[in-house]
Amino acid sequence: MFTRITQLINFLSVLDKFKTIERKTYVSNTARRENDAEHTWHMCMFALLLHKEMGYQVNLEKTLKLILIHDLVEIYAGDTFTHDIKARVGKKLREDEASEILFAQLPEDFKSEFNELWDEFETGDTLESQFVKAIDKMQAFAQNVHSKGTVWKENQIAPEKILAYNESWRHENDSFSELFNHLWSIAKKEGYLYGSDDKVVSEFN
Repeated sequence: MFTRITQLINFLSVLDKFKTIERKTYVSNTARRENDAEHTWHMCMFALLLHKEMGYQVNLEKTLKLILIHDLVEIYAGDTFTHDIKARVGKKLREDEASEILFAQLPEDFKSEFNELWDEFETGDTLESQFVKAIDKMQAFAQNVHSKGTVWKENQIAPEKILAYNESWRHENDSFSELFNHLWSIAKKEGYLYGSDDKVVSEFN
């Protein structure tokens, strides 16, 4: 029978696979793609540095826990590219099944906590989970700008699709809008956008 410490160490060993789950997004020098662990760490830094600037009165500990948990299911379910409509079919079911397999490997107290955190993120009913969902999209958007729009160009993602996908957070308040507009202006100026037309690209002059 496993001791509690052994069970936790074994789970931490499983979590090492998180570092191997590749996302579509590139790191800033575009030499390779970002992995889930890097995305999660970067989200934690976004939350730590920006939660007050964005006007969110959140419990930071809960926020960071939600970030650390939110993509762990991809160890078994894999990452699903936002703009891949076919791949997104069945995503919820795959991730729910993955959460059951993954969190079942924890002691009961942690299993209960991780499941509660996962459910809280998925439902998005709390201020913390809403902030994390915004940060999730914000980090990805910023990373695509910092990596020169490589993913947008490779996958022919038109500017209007980028705007639509980020609609849920970019108008949240003045601070969110300022952040988005700053990054969007860089993307336009540097030519990081794919297939842009004057109407769409000029939206944020």
